[in-house]
Amino acid sequence: MVWGTQPGPRAQVKPTLAYDHVHLAAPDPEEAVAWYIEHTGGTPGESDIHVRFSGRGQMPVEFPFQQQAATLPSAGGAIDNVGFSVADVDAKLRELESSGVKIVSRTREIPGLWKQAVVEDPWGVKIELVENPDRLGLHHVALRVPDPEASLRFYADVFGGQRTRVQGQLDAIDYGNIYLLVLKGEGAPSTGRAIDHLGWSPADTEAAVAEFRAKGVTFETEPPTTLNARGHRTFYLQGPSGVRIQIVDHSAHPDKR
Repeated sequence: MVWGTQPGPRAQVKPTLAYDHVHLAAPDPEEAVAWYIEHTGGTPGESDIHVRFSGRGQMPVEFPFQQQAATLPSAGGAIDNVGFSVADVDAKLRELESSGVKIVSRTREIPGLWKQAVVEDPWGVKIELVENPDRLGLHHVALRVPDPEASLRFYADVFGGQRTRVQGQLDAIDYGNIYLLVLKGEGAPSTGRAIDHLGWSPADTEAAVAEFRAKGVTFETEPPTTLNARGHRTFYLQGPSGVRIQIVDHSAHPDKR
Protein backbone atom coordinates (compact mmCIF):
# COMPACT_ATOMS: atom_id res chain seq x y z
CA MET A 1 0.00 0.00 0.00
CA VAL A 2 1.31 3.45 -0.86
CA TRP A 3 0.00 6.92 -0.36
CA GLY A 4 1.05 10.57 -0.31
CA THR A 5 0.06 13.97 -1.57
CA GLN A 6 -0.59 14.89 -5.16
CA PRO A 7 2.14 16.92 -6.89
CA GLY A 8 1.71 20.67 -7.10
CA PRO A 9 -0.33 22.97 -4.82
CA ARG A 10 -3.40 21.48 -3.20
CA ALA A 11 -6.77 23.06 -3.94
CA GLN A 12 -8.58 24.76 -1.08
CA VAL A 13 -10.64 22.21 0.83
CA LYS A 14 -14.04 23.43 2.03
CA PRO A 15 -15.87 20.52 3.65
CA THR A 16 -19.57 20.76 4.36
CA LEU A 17 -18.85 19.31 7.81
CA ALA A 18 -15.49 19.54 9.59
CA TYR A 19 -13.69 16.25 10.11
CA ASP A 20 -13.67 15.90 13.92
CA HIS A 21 -12.26 12.68 15.38
CA VAL A 22 -11.25 9.02 15.24
CA HIS A 23 -12.65 7.19 18.27
CA LEU A 24 -10.40 4.48 19.73
CA ALA A 25 -10.86 1.99 22.58
CA ALA A 26 -8.53 0.90 25.39
CA PRO A 27 -8.87 -0.66 28.85
CA ASP A 28 -7.03 2.34 30.37
CA PRO A 29 -7.79 5.46 28.28
CA GLU A 30 -5.37 7.69 30.20
CA GLU A 31 -2.52 5.23 29.57
CA ALA A 32 -3.39 5.18 25.85
CA VAL A 33 -3.51 8.99 25.73
CA ALA A 34 -0.06 9.21 27.30
CA TRP A 35 1.31 6.67 24.77
CA TYR A 36 -0.08 8.58 21.78
CA ILE A 37 1.21 11.92 23.08
CA GLU A 38 4.67 10.42 23.58
CA HIS A 39 4.91 8.57 20.26
CA THR A 40 2.74 10.27 17.65
CA GLY A 41 3.19 14.01 18.18
CA GLY A 42 -0.26 14.59 19.62
CA THR A 43 -1.00 17.05 22.41
CA PRO A 44 -3.54 16.95 25.28
CA GLY A 45 -7.08 17.38 23.97
CA GLU A 46 -10.29 18.72 25.42
CA SER A 47 -10.26 16.19 28.28
CA ASP A 48 -7.88 13.72 29.91
CA ILE A 49 -9.04 11.00 27.49
CA HIS A 50 -8.48 12.99 24.27
CA VAL A 51 -5.37 13.46 22.13
CA ARG A 52 -5.31 16.41 19.72
CA PHE A 53 -3.56 16.71 16.35
CA SER A 54 -2.93 19.95 14.47
CA GLY A 55 -5.54 20.75 11.84
CA ARG A 56 -3.25 22.33 9.18
CA GLY A 57 -5.43 25.42 9.14
CA GLN A 58 -8.58 23.34 9.62
CA MET A 59 -10.23 22.23 12.87
CA PRO A 60 -7.87 19.91 14.81
CA VAL A 61 -8.59 16.18 14.80
CA GLU A 62 -8.92 14.42 18.15
CA PHE A 63 -8.47 10.81 19.21
CA PRO A 64 -10.96 10.26 22.06
CA PHE A 65 -10.55 6.97 23.93
CA GLN A 66 -13.46 5.01 25.35
CA GLN A 67 -12.83 2.57 28.19
CA GLN A 68 -13.34 -0.96 26.94
CA ALA A 69 -11.77 -4.06 28.48
CA ALA A 70 -11.46 -6.10 25.29
CA THR A 71 -11.82 -5.19 21.64
CA LEU A 72 -11.12 -6.75 18.30
CA PRO A 73 -8.15 -5.21 16.46
CA SER A 74 -8.85 -2.55 13.89
CA ALA A 75 -7.33 -4.71 11.13
CA GLY A 76 -10.18 -6.77 9.71
CA GLY A 77 -12.70 -4.02 10.39
CA ALA A 78 -14.22 -1.52 8.02
CA ILE A 79 -12.06 1.17 9.67
CA ASP A 80 -8.73 -0.53 9.07
CA ASN A 81 -6.04 1.88 10.24
CA VAL A 82 -4.79 5.35 11.04
CA GLY A 83 -1.67 6.70 9.36
CA PHE A 84 1.13 9.06 10.36
CA SER A 85 3.71 10.68 8.13
CA VAL A 86 7.12 10.89 9.84
CA ALA A 87 10.51 12.31 8.90
CA ASP A 88 12.30 8.96 9.37
CA VAL A 89 10.33 5.72 9.27
CA ASP A 90 13.31 3.61 10.42
CA ALA A 91 13.86 5.77 13.50
CA LYS A 92 10.15 5.85 14.35
CA LEU A 93 9.88 2.08 13.94
CA ARG A 94 12.81 1.53 16.34
CA GLU A 95 11.17 3.87 18.85
CA LEU A 96 7.80 2.15 18.61
CA GLU A 97 9.33 -1.32 18.77
CA SER A 98 11.05 -0.40 22.03
CA SER A 99 7.66 0.73 23.40
CA GLY A 100 6.17 -2.73 22.87
CA VAL A 101 4.16 -2.40 19.67
CA LYS A 102 3.54 -5.33 17.38
CA ILE A 103 5.44 -5.04 14.09
CA VAL A 104 3.08 -5.91 11.24
CA SER A 105 5.52 -5.14 8.42
CA ARG A 106 8.99 -3.67 8.67
CA THR A 107 10.32 -0.77 6.64
CA ARG A 108 10.29 -1.21 2.92
CA GLU A 109 11.36 1.18 0.21
CA ILE A 110 8.73 1.93 -2.40
CA PRO A 111 10.68 2.86 -5.55
CA GLY A 112 10.26 6.48 -6.52
CA LEU A 113 8.10 7.24 -3.47
CA TRP A 114 9.15 6.72 0.17
CA LYS A 115 9.56 4.25 2.99
CA GLN A 116 6.63 2.57 4.70
CA ALA A 117 6.12 0.39 7.79
CA VAL A 118 3.06 -0.92 9.66
CA VAL A 119 2.65 -1.54 13.39
CA GLU A 120 -0.14 -2.29 15.84
CA ASP A 121 -0.37 -0.23 19.01
CA PRO A 122 -0.67 -1.99 22.42
CA TRP A 123 -4.51 -1.88 22.15
CA GLY A 124 -4.98 -3.27 18.65
CA VAL A 125 -5.00 -0.15 16.46
CA LYS A 126 -3.20 -0.67 13.16
CA ILE A 127 -0.87 2.27 12.41
CA GLU A 128 0.73 2.94 9.04
CA LEU A 129 3.94 4.99 8.90
CA VAL A 130 5.19 6.76 5.78
CA GLU A 131 7.79 9.36 4.92
CA ASN A 132 5.79 12.19 3.36
CA PRO A 133 7.70 15.39 4.25
CA ASP A 134 5.07 17.67 2.71
CA ARG A 135 2.39 16.44 5.13
CA LEU A 136 3.97 15.33 8.40
CA GLY A 137 1.89 14.25 11.38
CA LEU A 138 -1.55 12.67 11.38
CA HIS A 139 -2.01 11.69 7.76
CA HIS A 140 -5.06 9.50 7.17
CA VAL A 141 -7.68 7.09 8.33
CA ALA A 142 -8.26 4.18 5.97
CA LEU A 143 -11.44 2.21 5.29
CA ARG A 144 -11.66 -1.25 3.71
CA VAL A 145 -15.04 -1.78 2.08
CA PRO A 146 -16.47 -3.99 -0.70
CA ASP A 147 -17.55 -1.05 -2.89
CA PRO A 148 -15.05 1.82 -2.55
CA GLU A 149 -16.70 3.98 -5.19
CA ALA A 150 -20.09 3.85 -3.45
CA SER A 151 -18.44 4.79 -0.15
CA LEU A 152 -16.50 7.65 -1.73
CA ARG A 153 -19.72 9.04 -3.20
CA PHE A 154 -21.46 8.75 0.18
CA TYR A 155 -18.79 10.59 2.18
CA ALA A 156 -18.30 13.32 -0.42
CA ASP A 157 -22.05 13.85 -0.78
CA VAL A 158 -22.92 13.74 2.93
CA PHE A 159 -19.84 15.35 4.54
CA GLY A 160 -18.15 17.26 1.72
CA GLY A 161 -14.36 17.37 1.35
CA GLN A 162 -12.41 17.09 -1.88
CA ARG A 163 -12.17 13.84 -3.80
CA THR A 164 -8.63 13.10 -4.89
CA ARG A 165 -6.29 10.34 -5.98
CA VAL A 166 -3.44 10.47 -3.50
CA GLN A 167 -0.11 10.24 -5.30
CA GLY A 168 -2.19 9.43 -8.37
CA GLN A 169 -2.92 5.95 -6.98
CA LEU A 170 -5.25 5.82 -4.00
CA ASP A 171 -8.84 7.06 -3.97
CA ALA A 172 -9.44 9.39 -1.06
CA ILE A 173 -11.29 12.42 0.24
CA ASP A 174 -9.19 15.29 1.56
CA TYR A 175 -10.70 17.07 4.56
CA GLY A 176 -7.71 19.40 4.93
CA ASN A 177 -6.79 18.04 8.36
CA ILE A 178 -6.82 14.36 7.32
CA TYR A 179 -7.24 12.09 4.31
CA LEU A 180 -10.05 9.54 4.29
CA LEU A 181 -8.63 6.67 2.21
CA VAL A 182 -11.18 4.22 0.85
CA LEU A 183 -9.73 0.86 -0.19
CA LYS A 184 -11.28 -2.36 -1.41
CA GLY A 185 -11.69 -5.06 1.22
CA GLU A 186 -14.14 -7.05 3.29
CA GLY A 187 -13.94 -5.26 6.62
CA ALA A 188 -16.42 -6.17 9.36
CA PRO A 189 -18.58 -3.49 11.07
CA SER A 190 -16.44 -1.11 13.14
CA THR A 191 -18.49 -1.13 16.35
CA GLY A 192 -16.60 -2.84 19.17
CA ARG A 193 -13.24 -2.79 17.43
CA ALA A 194 -10.09 -0.90 18.46
CA ILE A 195 -11.17 1.87 16.06
CA ASP A 196 -14.86 2.12 16.85
CA HIS A 197 -16.07 5.05 14.77
CA LEU A 198 -15.31 8.24 12.86
CA GLY A 199 -16.64 11.71 13.66
CA TRP A 200 -17.67 14.90 11.88
CA SER A 201 -18.85 18.23 13.30
CA PRO A 202 -21.46 20.49 11.64
CA ALA A 203 -21.56 24.27 11.82
CA ASP A 204 -25.38 24.05 12.00
CA THR A 205 -26.64 20.80 13.48
CA GLU A 206 -30.31 21.31 12.64
CA ALA A 207 -29.49 22.03 9.00
CA ALA A 208 -27.16 19.02 8.88
CA VAL A 209 -29.83 16.74 10.36
CA ALA A 210 -32.36 17.90 7.77
CA GLU A 211 -29.85 17.21 5.00
CA PHE A 212 -29.03 13.76 6.37
CA ARG A 213 -32.73 12.89 6.38
CA ALA A 214 -33.24 14.27 2.88
CA LYS A 215 -30.38 12.11 1.63
CA GLY A 216 -31.69 8.96 3.30
CA VAL A 217 -28.83 8.54 5.78
CA THR A 218 -29.56 5.91 8.45
CA PHE A 219 -29.68 7.26 12.03
CA GLU A 220 -28.39 4.82 14.64
CA THR A 221 -29.48 7.23 17.39
CA GLU A 222 -31.66 10.33 17.15
CA PRO A 223 -30.21 13.82 17.72
CA PRO A 224 -30.70 14.76 21.39
CA THR A 225 -32.17 18.03 22.57
CA THR A 226 -29.86 18.26 25.62
CA LEU A 227 -26.09 18.27 26.12
CA ASN A 228 -24.13 15.26 27.33
CA ALA A 229 -21.83 15.30 30.37
CA ARG A 230 -19.02 16.86 28.31
CA GLY A 231 -21.16 19.68 26.97
CA HIS A 232 -21.82 18.31 23.48
CA ARG A 233 -24.80 17.16 21.48
CA THR A 234 -23.89 13.87 19.84
CA PHE A 235 -25.64 11.19 17.81
CA TYR A 236 -24.71 8.33 15.51
CA LEU A 237 -25.20 7.51 11.84
CA GLN A 238 -24.48 4.36 9.90
CA GLY A 239 -22.09 4.74 7.00
CA PRO A 240 -21.70 2.25 4.15
CA SER A 241 -20.33 -1.23 4.92
CA GLY A 242 -20.71 -1.01 8.70
CA VAL A 243 -18.71 2.16 9.38
CA ARG A 244 -20.13 3.82 12.49
CA ILE A 245 -20.17 7.64 12.40
CA GLN A 246 -20.65 10.12 15.24
CA ILE A 247 -21.86 13.69 14.73
CA VAL A 248 -20.61 16.12 17.39
CA ASP A 249 -22.06 19.59 17.97
CA HIS A 250 -19.39 21.67 19.73
CA SER A 251 -21.32 24.94 19.68
CA ALA A 252 -22.24 24.98 23.39
CA HIS A 253 -18.86 23.65 24.60
CA PRO A 254 -16.28 26.15 25.97
CA ASP A 255 -13.56 24.41 23.91
CA LYS A 256 -14.96 24.92 20.43
CA ARG A 257 -11.60 24.00 18.87
